[in-house]
Amino acid sequence: MAHHHHHQHDHTGTGTDTEIDWAEMAALLESEAELFTPLYERALGWLAKEVTEPGLIVDAGSGPGVISCLFAEVFEGARIVAVDGSAPLLERAAERAARYGVGDRFDTLAGELPGVLDELDYPADLLWASRSVHHLGDQRAALAAYAARLAPGGTLAVMEGGLPTRYLPRDIGIGRPGLQARLDAVQADWFTHMRTELTGAVAHTEDWPALLTAAGLHHARSRTFLLDLPAPVTDRARAYVVATLGYVRERLADGVDAEDRATLDRLLDPDDAASLHHRPDLFVLSAHTVHTAVRPV
Repeated sequence: MAHHHHHQHDHTGTGTDTEIDWAEMAALLESEAELFTPLYERALGWLAKEVTEPGLIVDAGSGPGVISCLFAEVFEGARIVAVDGSAPLLERAAERAARYGVGDRFDTLAGELPGVLDELDYPADLLWASRSVHHLGDQRAALAAYAARLAPGGTLAVMEGGLPTRYLPRDIGIGRPGLQARLDAVQADWFTHMRTELTGAVAHTEDWPALLTAAGLHHARSRTFLLDLPAPVTDRARAYVVATLGYVRERLADGVDAEDRATLDRLLDPDDAASLHHRPDLFVLSAHTVHTAVRPV
């Protein structure tokens, strides 16, 4: 969820607890990905112009498979393999593929990235990693391993960076204005700590085109896609914001002052007229960036 992670790092940990229980987060990951579907559809539409008729598409760090199933819809001739470290999330992905009628060309592969990709039977024509590389200790080594699994002429597409999600005005009429900016700062610190705690953590400048080029790939490009759900939002969007802020309140609130904690509590209280549950000014505005590069033929 995050910082972005608005994965936003919306993922988070109390104190020094940066371990993420992905299975426990399944519902939130799924609802976020479903809400962000218009953004992903635009990103995949752009990729479809860049990558003609791929035979095998690998979704590395697929989670519950929302984007994996979109790939199956956009690229009707492709086989899709969803790869993730969490078997429970991959079960959800396989169930979703069956529900969407694409189960016959949909496979899952459970194991730790990037090593588990060695178990693929064929090289990938398109390897997609959405906000998952930042959970791997050595991001440069991970990208090199991903690049090695590409067919000649195959594309690596990494969704990383963009802008933090916004869902409230700067001044919400309660507490001190600028709450979301302060929460962003806490999440950024949490994210940095999460990265340092990862196994084999290596610090690299997060210049994604440069990292893709260092992995031996060519034609690095970046494109940013917007999710713009203006007020008044749907019940589904409202529920997502409530769940996201609830997660932040539960895991990150130690990083904010008492006044901001009190504001968070009011925002999450269904009985408070100023809460997320009732506000007419709630919106969802976010931007995610996709970086692509191609393996030389």
